[in-house]
Amino acid sequence: MIPQWFIVGSLIVMVAILLTDLALVRKRPHIPSAAECIAWVAFYVSLALVFAGALYLLADRTTAGQFLAGWVTEYSLSVDNLFVFLIIMSKFAVPKKEQQLVLMVGIIISLVLRGGFILAGSAVLERFGWVFYLFGIFLIYTAVKVVIDRNAEEEYQESKLIALIRRAGRVHDHYDGPRVRTTVDGKRFFTPMILVFVAIGTTDLLFALDSIPAIFGLTTDPFIVFSATIFALMGLRQLYFLLGGLLDRLVYLPFGLAAILGFIGVKLIFEALGTNTLRFINGGHGVAWVPEFSTELSLAVILGVLAVTALASVVKARVDEARLDNR
Repeated sequence: MIPQWFIVGSLIVMVAILLTDLALVRKRPHIPSAAECIAWVAFYVSLALVFAGALYLLADRTTAGQFLAGWVTEYSLSVDNLFVFLIIMSKFAVPKKEQQLVLMVGIIISLVLRGGFILAGSAVLERFGWVFYLFGIFLIYTAVKVVIDRNAEEEYQESKLIALIRRAGRVHDHYDGPRVRTTVDGKRFFTPMILVFVAIGTTDLLFALDSIPAIFGLTTDPFIVFSATIFALMGLRQLYFLLGGLLDRLVYLPFGLAAILGFIGVKLIFEALGTNTLRFINGGHGVAWVPEFSTELSLAVILGVLAVTALASVVKARVDEARLDNR
């Protein structure tokens, strides 16, 4: 049982860190150096590990393991999301100096959206256990889709909402720093920044549809789910600038993410079978023979898949470079 004081205190500190990060970006927009990005990413990763250690001491080993498994899963999915962020930034030609603010606002939007999904998902799962079947099937479908679409040409398609804003609002062609409104020749216009914020926000909504079912497959504790989600979003801004052009070198990342999503999807379906209440399945009784996946096993599978994926991507990149050098 996690102490109430720790839950309240942790949530306050985590939200405060994100808001402070946003305030710093707003006050001093700049292109962060690699050293600065590495320092911040290392800080946030260390913070997550300290948090896991606190859970181990204050609660138990299983709770700490569930947080780590959820955090690693959400973090890996967030890295994949950076591909889309890169495409959106390129599509709208966001100035480099303003990209930090865009990413930070996107993170805040993502936090609000995922918080709503977590509360709704927790309430639904508490009343309707059979929803695990739907989550599991959806994750397996997503895993298959990730593999099938891995070679699809990445191109951002403007949503109908953005098209509506273009038509209904007066959107100027040029940016005015981080502002969403500007004055040109005495007339008020929206800047393209409003379109970027909408694009990032709607994309975050789609991301939440994948990530929230995935983490609920590892733990149903709303606090652990929310904490893992927040820690996965921390440092995402710096990670964006740190990886940059390296993202396209992670060629096997889609396979790794598909394997993780597929594993969690199967895990969810097995858990649903074990606690089954649907009458048309085993007469409404739980299935006794289904295997159980411990938190330790889940964490080992997730870390193992990511390690193999990263190593295979590095090896392929070096092989490809060697072939080019030999030509």
